[in-house]
Amino acid sequence: MDEVRPIIGPAAAPGLASIFPPGLQAIYGECRRLYPDQANPLQVTAIVKYWLGGPDPLDYISMYRNVGCAAQDVQEHWHYISFGLSDLYGDNRVHEFTGQEGPSGFGFELTFRLKREVGETAPPTWPAELMQGLARYVFQSENTFCSGDHISWHSPLDNSESRIQHMLLTEDPQISPVHTPFGLVNFLQIVGVCTEELQAAQQWNGQGILELLRGVHVAGGPWLITDMRRGETMFDIDPHLQERVDQGIETEGSNLSGVSAKCVWDDLSRPSEDEEDSRSICIGSQPRRLSEKDTEQIREALRKGLEFNTKAALPPINSQKQGHDRPQSRKDSLESESSAAIIPHELVRTRQLESVHLKFNQESGTLLPLCLRGRLLHGRHFTYKSINGDTAITFVSTGVEGAFATEEHPYAAHGPWLQVNTHTGSWYTHTASCILLTEEFVEQMLGDLSELNTREETKLPKEYSWPEKKLKISVLPDSVFDNPLQ
Repeated sequence: MDEVRPIIGPAAAPGLASIFPPGLQAIYGECRRLYPDQANPLQVTAIVKYWLGGPDPLDYISMYRNVGCAAQDVQEHWHYISFGLSDLYGDNRVHEFTGQEGPSGFGFELTFRLKREVGETAPPTWPAELMQGLARYVFQSENTFCSGDHISWHSPLDNSESRIQHMLLTEDPQISPVHTPFGLVNFLQIVGVCTEELQAAQQWNGQGILELLRGVHVAGGPWLITDMRRGETMFDIDPHLQERVDQGIETEGSNLSGVSAKCVWDDLSRPSEDEEDSRSICIGSQPRRLSEKDTEQIREALRKGLEFNTKAALPPINSQKQGHDRPQSRKDSLESESSAAIIPHELVRTRQLESVHLKFNQESGTLLPLCLRGRLLHGRHFTYKSINGDTAITFVSTGVEGAFATEEHPYAAHGPWLQVNTHTGSWYTHTASCILLTEEFVEQMLGDLSELNTREETKLPKEYSWPEKKLKISVLPDSVFDNPLQ
């Protein structure tokens, strides 16, 4: 359980600074630079530290009162800063010490800026629990966050009736990266957004939406301050912003390369009782190996995809501490190019498919236009990773090297080719199948699936069929995926 108390550390007792861990002291120093008049801010701290068996990875979350900046049109707000995602101690109790030149721990800490309400004399503490939840995800999945990432939460961040139900991440506008004795620490700020703003970030990119939010005072302003009482989206406030998003999607496409989803596929070209290879599907182009960049992105999309879970779009979080048994590796974010690539199993049989049936829940289905318009038409791929099992659906455009489908054989299936192991367990994509989608067919599908672009819920089930291509897509209620035997 967390408790709130004033900071007790080098800021409060300079003479005792030497007894405090160097990593902690380095971040305190940056906080003192930013808030020289708040040596003893309120701080949320876990009673039992993570490295002693407690459930919360963040040792501390400091809460400062920021007066804003009238010259920059920045309003007064509360500023939250975490301690624990970076290496505070340097003695391997939480993070492996890898030297001063690389990242400290996971290489970042989280911050959050919350609008101060009139008459509010103390900062609300709910952001601390939100930050602990994100930290638990990072520790247990070993997926790090990057500026521009988005996090679907599907619930008001403060458990109220607010429209602010999701998050984007960006660099904190005031806190500079800190070089500690244990490596570099960057500061990523959580920005609360509405569903419509999250969807725009998915369809285009997080950085573009953040830049638009900076220009709208009530939606965040220059320092991207979250206002949980905001009742209008930035598109309600300035309708012209939608045109800028549409133009960005048209010219740049989407940076979202994958999501976790409720999905499944059936091979209609063989008896249903033969399920050995009916696991995952890849929609693709030429009979060449995927490029290293594309295989890494697909692997990360399969492993990380930040969408469509029971509450947050984060993989399920185990409340049990895993710290001392974690592997030493660090996994990067969805668009990373630094993680280990997929290693195909070359000896597994590849077979051709005559016809396939893709099934999605409504939330997953609404991303099909994004997949087609924002990714495939720009020569990119898109991956759905099932949250209910080992199914994966990867769409690959003709502009992406790799896949094992051809124009002569547009549907193909491959045996076991991907295994991902983490400290919380492992999962396998048992097969990969490929479908060739030409640009002409993508355009046709976009027209046929246009109703999925609307924000209104579609009456389910919905079926879309292209008999000449032997392809069928169904958008089904969640219950079909939650209760597969029904």
